[in-house]
Amino acid sequence: MRQSQLKAFHHVALLGGFSRAAEALFLTQPAISEQVRKLEQDHDVLLFLRAHKQVTLTSEGEELFRLTKQLFEIDAQIDEYMSETRAAVVGTLRIIADSAHHVTGILTRFRQRFPNVVVTLRTGNSQEVLDELRAYNAEIGVVGSLSPGRDMATLSLGETGIVAFAARGLLPSDTTSLSLAELSELPLIFRETGSKTRQKLQESAEAQGIVLTPAIEAEGRETVRELVASGAGIGFVSEAEFGHDTRLLQIRLTDVDARMSEALVHMRQRQEVRVIRSFMDVARAALFDNQ
Repeated sequence: MRQSQLKAFHHVALLGGFSRAAEALFLTQPAISEQVRKLEQDHDVLLFLRAHKQVTLTSEGEELFRLTKQLFEIDAQIDEYMSETRAAVVGTLRIIADSAHHVTGILTRFRQRFPNVVVTLRTGNSQEVLDELRAYNAEIGVVGSLSPGRDMATLSLGETGIVAFAARGLLPSDTTSLSLAELSELPLIFRETGSKTRQKLQESAEAQGIVLTPAIEAEGRETVRELVASGAGIGFVSEAEFGHDTRLLQIRLTDVDARMSEALVHMRQRQEVRVIRSFMDVARAALFDNQ
């Protein structure tokens, strides 16, 4: 197996086509096609499905792509190490968070210190965050758990309790708290399966023999917030994530002792990736200053 074959495969998978891979590698499309064909032929495996000028990865191709992401990232680290150690940090840092609220301050500091790094930020529930990190589709994650797995390094961002919230006017004006039993009689809006907030709330209810059934299941925290603001039902977040929204009223849960821990996480085996190491250094300094 030649490095050139793996590089051709990797770029076709990464860029979604043979022509784009050829442009990126300054080769002709036939040359790229031949490298991939030889790789498939030599190992008796089909890596791409080719139809109507489009290519998609087979299951074997998906697994090889996951491995080549690791391979070429290590190559980049070696190049970086061998070239110079004092160069400015450059590149892209991809962050996926169950709530962007927890990293906005850290991101501001990071951008001030490393302005040449392009940062992308997207949201997902805790399980999606971990899946994307393990697939090498992100460098940094924010999850509602301090124990995401032994393959993850973590930095605690603190913890707060879970609260309910509703649109002003949905409940009687003197409502400041609710029990789980009272919640079970109300329309509830839950995030999708995989949300740590939903999991902990339902576990607390089950421990008391109470079933909390969502009237609406919505994907993403902002979707839940907008549904609640419209008067569709009761939502739930950690207290730190409630924020300021004049449309909404925060409601204390009287018989729930569930707290949401938030943590920065990344793959342990990627801890020497320069942008990851730099971001975590900034995060530790920010948390220390806020103590």
